[in-house]
Amino acid sequence: MAEIHEGGCVCGAVRYKVIGQPFRTVVCHCTFCQRRTGSAFFLSAWFNEKDVRISGGTLRAYEHRSDESNRWLRLQFCATCGCAVTHTAEWLPGARAIAGGTFDDRDWFKIERHIWTRSAQKWVIIPADVPVFPKAAPALTQKTP
Repeated sequence: MAEIHEGGCVCGAVRYKVIGQPFRTVVCHCTFCQRRTGSAFFLSAWFNEKDVRISGGTLRAYEHRSDESNRWLRLQFCATCGCAVTHTAEWLPGARAIAGGTFDDRDWFKIERHIWTRSAQKWVIIPADVPVFPKAAPALTQKTP
């Protein structure tokens, strides 16, 4: 039987279940992710779209176009509390990222890479055993959707 992990927004209106392991986990230090989270970075766990079930409250969306690649990132957040829950990206069709901090158990997956570290806050310490990329990471070597 496949693993199931659950999570949701701050107010509990939006809930989700994911099946299996993420095919990619990444911490992004770009200035956009810093601004959109109000924090130093954004943690995302990527799954095949078919392995993500969202229930409960309404998700609202905001689409951002990168100033460097001009590709879109569609952010989805709870319409009640504003918590960022998930996003999709033009460069990964058929995939959905879950905001790592929204899992009920936030310690079940391993971070595989840190990207856009040229923008990382000076006080952030990245573990020595995790690959680091000053800009975007190279193409995935794992199976994608």
